[in-house]
Amino acid sequence: MAREVRFVAKFSPTDRYRQRHFTEKGRVLKFTVQYETKIGGNWLPVVRYDTAHGFFHRDQLHPGKRTEKIFIKASDYNKALTFAADDIKKNWEIYKVAFLKEIQDESKE
Repeated sequence: MAREVRFVAKFSPTDRYRQRHFTEKGRVLKFTVQYETKIGGNWLPVVRYDTAHGFFHRDQLHPGKRTEKIFIKASDYNKALTFAADDIKKNWEIYKVAFLKEIQDESKE
């Protein structure tokens, strides 16, 4: 039987990391990891890695609901989960700056 793990970790009062994964006998079956930032009282997803649709990919979320889906080759979901978690934890500030710039640019149009 698969075991579900969920948790949220704060990077700052307005930035958080969310993870949900399912394992069975030490093997990751599926997962979602996501970086979110709080703007105007709402938590907005900025970047998400997951295995929805049956493959590992990254969703780069943009203001205005546009999502860029990027396929990532992975030999197994255990390695993919580690890669995704490490990327978000190392680069969330870069993702935030780019996301806020897009919001700013969109408001100028």
